[in-house]
Amino acid sequence: MDSQFRVPGEQASVRKDDTLAAGTQELNLTSIPPDASALTYRDAGVDIDAGDALVERIKPYAKRTMRPEVLAGIGGFGALFEISRKYREPVLVSGTDGVGTKLKLAFQLHRHDTVGQDLVAMSVNDILVQGAEPLFFLDYFACGRLDVATAATVIQGIAQGCELAGCALIGGETAEMPGMYPDGEYDLAGFAVGVVEKSQIIDGRSIAPGDVVLGLTSSGAHSNGYSLIRKILERSQPDLAADFHGRAFGDAIMAPTRIYVKALLALIQALPVKGMAHITGGGLTENVPRILPEHLCATLEQARWPLPPLFQWLQREGQVAAGEMHRVFNCGIGMVVIVAAEDQRRAVELLHAAGETAFVIGRIETRQAGRPQTTVS
Repeated sequence: MDSQFRVPGEQASVRKDDTLAAGTQELNLTSIPPDASALTYRDAGVDIDAGDALVERIKPYAKRTMRPEVLAGIGGFGALFEISRKYREPVLVSGTDGVGTKLKLAFQLHRHDTVGQDLVAMSVNDILVQGAEPLFFLDYFACGRLDVATAATVIQGIAQGCELAGCALIGGETAEMPGMYPDGEYDLAGFAVGVVEKSQIIDGRSIAPGDVVLGLTSSGAHSNGYSLIRKILERSQPDLAADFHGRAFGDAIMAPTRIYVKALLALIQALPVKGMAHITGGGLTENVPRILPEHLCATLEQARWPLPPLFQWLQREGQVAAGEMHRVFNCGIGMVVIVAAEDQRRAVELLHAAGETAFVIGRIETRQAGRPQTTVS
């Protein structure tokens, strides 16, 4: 992934024959004599060699994500992607996101292998809900001092997420910015682009009273609510290495966000899906309304799916009210799918066959004046 794919931040290049004009005088850069006090970019905190080493390290990860529509080889200033001719009226769908304060736990636990998948998931799951097939992904990795091993681990996770979503990792930026971040810390952002046939956009317009709400299970807290999670951890001080239902508690906290792309694209091809909601920040009660017409509401029943042990622990240790749980965390449901009642059995069967665990968690009703668009009872 050379300069097009990864360029260390603040990087600049000057040709040997370039000159600098100062008033009417010119100074030829090649004429500057060596001096013991001369500064280099490395002296300023930017290690170009480390950036080049990272590029070489992550090339194989990106190569595994390539799709036939990718036209430009790594090395240009922009990535080229051709939209498949199978689409008659292609509509591009884009999304961008980060990982949030879950990164703070990654720094604390020295666990950098899962946050890359989190980054991809937050964007591809978002564009998926409109029926879009994710095509390609670009990432931004920013740090104060580039640690090649850490960055490579993060980007390997990004590539893994792209493989799970079936999209190409075709671009990115590594920004090494001394003084901007503490040593050992970094920030992540990502950007996904997908495509959907114009006539097949899923926008919730066909949702009607009597439709069924399906919930696909999450892999954990995904990438949301971590400011509250960290507050609860600070209060309870658990042993993150201790066994927690068959795995280390730290592993449960850091489990990467589930990517639902392949299972749901297959479902969309098999039967009419009326609406989908990615359950991120805002939980069930604030994300499901985003796909509902104003005159409708969703009534969900917590008893219809098991509350995973992690959320039971968070609620108990943080003394978090049920209403707050449902508007902060996914509470075990990472994606909501709305189908007609006559399609619910077939939909659940197809999802199970694709490796997802799905429950019928509620129904769509006519909304009465003043009633919230989504309630969990």
